[in-house]
Amino acid sequence: MKSLQDIQKIVAKFKVKPGPEMRSKVLDEALEIQRNQNRQSISDTKLNIWRIIMKSPITKLATAAVVIIACVIGLSLWRTTGSGIALADVLARIEQVKAVRYKWTYTVEHHIDPNKPYRVEIRATSLNSGEYGKKSNWEWLDPNGGESTFSEEYFLPQKKTIITILPKEKRYTRTEHDDVRVEQMQDDPSACLKEILKYKHESLGRSTMDGIEVAGFRTTDPNHWGGKNPQVNIKLWVDVKTLLPVRYDNLVSEEVNNRGDKMSTHYAMHDFQWDIPVDAAEFEPVIPDDYTGRVVKYPAHITEETAIQGLKVLVELLGNYPESFNDMIIHLNSTVLRSALEKSETPAAMRLKEEIKGLTEDEIENKLVDFLMPIRGLDRFYANLSRANKDRAYYGKTVTPKDADKVLMRWKVSDNKYRVIFGDLHAETVTLEKLAELEAALPK
Repeated sequence: MKSLQDIQKIVAKFKVKPGPEMRSKVLDEALEIQRNQNRQSISDTKLNIWRIIMKSPITKLATAAVVIIACVIGLSLWRTTGSGIALADVLARIEQVKAVRYKWTYTVEHHIDPNKPYRVEIRATSLNSGEYGKKSNWEWLDPNGGESTFSEEYFLPQKKTIITILPKEKRYTRTEHDDVRVEQMQDDPSACLKEILKYKHESLGRSTMDGIEVAGFRTTDPNHWGGKNPQVNIKLWVDVKTLLPVRYDNLVSEEVNNRGDKMSTHYAMHDFQWDIPVDAAEFEPVIPDDYTGRVVKYPAHITEETAIQGLKVLVELLGNYPESFNDMIIHLNSTVLRSALEKSETPAAMRLKEEIKGLTEDEIENKLVDFLMPIRGLDRFYANLSRANKDRAYYGKTVTPKDADKVLMRWKVSDNKYRVIFGDLHAETVTLEKLAELEAALPK
């Protein structure tokens, strides 16, 4: 079995997330895991798990509980069902809830090599308040049966901040987000429901769960997932008396390469405690004086220029573009970045290596946090395109910085027009017909 750190790198590589941001993580801050091993960042992995959880328009795990459950409900929304429950009424009931506590688990399994399977499992308890934000306690299970890794996390929308605390390592990370990202993490049930209405769904009728009479709903529509040849089975059970969710399960298997190898994910929410009293003090992080930390910032505005700047930093560092966007995002991990620096002899890489000579580990990490900001902005821009269904594509595998006439990245801006960033990083708007011509000329 692989180590926990190796598995987290793999999870990050495949952008582990239930949906297509579950569509475009788990969280956007950077936090290291187990300093005495390889300083792998928990938050780098959480970022990608969050994308998976956010990938589907049915769940937004970092938003207020109302958002999460409203989106879950949305996946099977219709006026009446065979269960006699109108989910529009359930949504109205949930919108009255001020705070909820629940447990959730997230499991990822990959089967590329039968002799080297891997599995990562996360368990967590979250407390969500529409007034104060969200607090979560995470447990990362060691796949080899060793000691788990624990962390605490606070989403504070008023401060546009996520604070992640790693008690064992006596470390913390404060991640400061842009306004758009904070808004995305807020309650937006109507948009979520409109998106979910596009998919087929069915009633599972009534049954009993943990002594509670529930109404079940399910979608198996593959269009709900943005992966390759997905097998989708998403279920929701609602308490018939209270009209509040009792359990939610999201099971997806999708191909991850041209050989047909698959990755399977299972995300579940359960043990809900609805409308519980909360206090503002519960959402105030307590960080001991002997903890060390760092601040991770995102660009104030995420635009096309942000993306171009991120691509520029990457090509200056590596000498070429990463082959895939997944490979590109791996470089958000400081350990991977340092490994790339050791192998690269570009002028930018040589300058950065010279700048970190003689620095302490904490000083190096803080230096790399600043260096990675443009790449974080690129990552956010690309995720936003997916979230907005902009038909994005990236061709770094075959396009180089010298290819001024070849499409490096593109996305849809209207019914017949696409925005294109070319290999030399200039950008143009082209028609759908012109885009087809440009992409047909790309090396196979």
